[in-house]
Amino acid sequence: MRYKNIIAVTILLLFHFSSSMAGFLSRKDEGRQMIPLNTGWQFYFAYNFEQGIKKEQVSLPHTWNAKEVLQGIADYKRTSAIYENTLHVSQEWANKRLFLHFEGVNNVANIFVNHKMIAEHRGGYTAFSVEITNDLKPGDNLITVQVSNAYRLDVIPLHGDFNSYGGIHRPVSLLVTERNCISPLDYGSPGVYLKQKNVTQHQAEVEVLTKLSLTNRKDLRLRTTVYDQEKQQIKTITSEITALEGQDVKQSLIIDKPHLWNAKADPYLYQVKVELLHDGNIIDQVVQPLGFRYFKVDPDKGFFLNGQYLDLYGVGRHEDLSGKGSALGDMDQDRDMDLIKELGATAVRLTHYPHSQHFYDLCDRNGIVLWSEIPFVGPGGYTGTGYVKNTDLENNIKQTLTELIRQNYNHPSICFWGLFNELNFNYDDPEPFIKSLNDLAKKEDPDRLTTLASNLETKYFTGLTDLMAWNKYFGWYGGKFEEIGSWADQVHQELPAKPMAISEYGAGASPFKHTEKLTAPEAKGKFHPEEWQTAFHEKYWSELKLRPFIWAKFIWVLADFGSSIRTEGDQNGINDKGLVTYDRKTKKDAFYFYKANWNPVPMLYIAERRNNIRRAALTSVKIFTNIPSATLWVNGKLLGTHVKNDLNTVIWSGVRLKKGQNSIVVKAVSGGKEITDNCIWNLK
Repeated sequence: MRYKNIIAVTILLLFHFSSSMAGFLSRKDEGRQMIPLNTGWQFYFAYNFEQGIKKEQVSLPHTWNAKEVLQGIADYKRTSAIYENTLHVSQEWANKRLFLHFEGVNNVANIFVNHKMIAEHRGGYTAFSVEITNDLKPGDNLITVQVSNAYRLDVIPLHGDFNSYGGIHRPVSLLVTERNCISPLDYGSPGVYLKQKNVTQHQAEVEVLTKLSLTNRKDLRLRTTVYDQEKQQIKTITSEITALEGQDVKQSLIIDKPHLWNAKADPYLYQVKVELLHDGNIIDQVVQPLGFRYFKVDPDKGFFLNGQYLDLYGVGRHEDLSGKGSALGDMDQDRDMDLIKELGATAVRLTHYPHSQHFYDLCDRNGIVLWSEIPFVGPGGYTGTGYVKNTDLENNIKQTLTELIRQNYNHPSICFWGLFNELNFNYDDPEPFIKSLNDLAKKEDPDRLTTLASNLETKYFTGLTDLMAWNKYFGWYGGKFEEIGSWADQVHQELPAKPMAISEYGAGASPFKHTEKLTAPEAKGKFHPEEWQTAFHEKYWSELKLRPFIWAKFIWVLADFGSSIRTEGDQNGINDKGLVTYDRKTKKDAFYFYKANWNPVPMLYIAERRNNIRRAALTSVKIFTNIPSATLWVNGKLLGTHVKNDLNTVIWSGVRLKKGQNSIVVKAVSGGKEITDNCIWNLK
């Protein structure tokens, strides 16, 4: 018997709201209901048409590729599947409007109500809403979503060193509104846009554009209120709605002495509540975050936030987790944010597609500066293309960029829109289209800066966007670590007026493979020792930290992630350049190197600790610490106190181990508190 998810409409219905609305919306007068639809779904593959097929019951988020892609077979299942659910419509909804809101379906979705197709959405990483008001009947209604992650030339990404996980891999909600409402149909956006104007320490203006969907205009008003972080009302404005044409309302509010959003130092957030009123009663409302800030990038001096230099360094991040693929829950997103905070990063590049709204909210609240981009991804070092001159493809890319910007317009954490990653010229020339894409981005949002990530020479792509960035892997894909500094100096000399960044740098590593002698491994081989990754990052950071003209530095990558095309390292189907393992359980040595350099919280960590089977009696002991000095004991014998260097590293050379077990203990004192780390090494 088919399981049915019955959604009863009663006055006691429990509503679900995002954390950004908490404290502002009451159940009594909110005017809209956002009801999660994440349970009770039936799943089966579309190619099986037999009657009586066994359907799997699943909850959302969901993907069918989470485990299959790890087999190291590039030709994984890219097909179509069906999700079914039952929506019960009560007579109490007779005068309401109903919308389905999908946060992400990868990567083409066809929506059916009672076997009638009502909408299609192309693109797996952006949200979309579909009105179903006129397609429903009283009682039970069958909701069917047919999902395809099949490869096609009219939907991005065409390529990429990551997996296209098929499924409804982000949450789904039912939105219930009055006949007049704030529109949920503007490219999946909240329908409210907060444009910051003339922001200074003394005063800031916010222009609020609200898109309405109205069936009549009698006795309608729009009230917009700004609240501070303590939920105290700061300013309010009310406007009469006098025309249906366009159904857009602009309002402007001036805030004196605004409390600025100042990244990690002070991520202060206001809230803007927009209410649609009829006869003085609230019939709809939307709440959005507001963080006042202004920024610029200087080609010689780097990134400035609110007039002050801010060194942007951090990681690229994929929404991909062992056992779940891209179907992450909020707790998974929270855990990644905790890792980023522990690392001490000031910025994150959200690769290579728009991420979950929950994660954008986390970045707003934690002061992480963001580069967010669309999945316009080239083949990098592989064969294939990321672009062909095809009108349908170009329209899909423009649609995705519009969705990215409109859905995330109000997040203060976002400062940069990324237009592509690692395109090349093996097929059609992408530069003319990229220029038009940049024009679209500036039209949608003239205040943020556009950028791109290239792996080609400086003669390509440099005149298309506000900023420029390169993915560089000297010391991993050929070359030597130390080349990164001379390369950066050369690029800065060749393009003195173009702000430049490092959008990716990193090396593969297994926390279970080790070497006592530092020798360059084969990037495509199975032996990726942890020590080489650490040495890579030590040298890169020593060079990058000296060059403020590099406006941002992004490690590739926060955590290992799935890539079916890879057959290297410990496990097939994994890109192992992460600072953390795919399951998030093991932090590699390089993670602690950056934590010592980026996070001011006192810490002490013995590097190469997992290399616990030794063959050389004479070795060195290396620790990462942000405490001025540390003391070493080996087998209970004091070997002295050393002062850290400018990379927050302490090394004791010429340490002799005995046969069998060796106890390694390091201690340091910070603020009167002793911090200790220890490990055991076995000498064969």
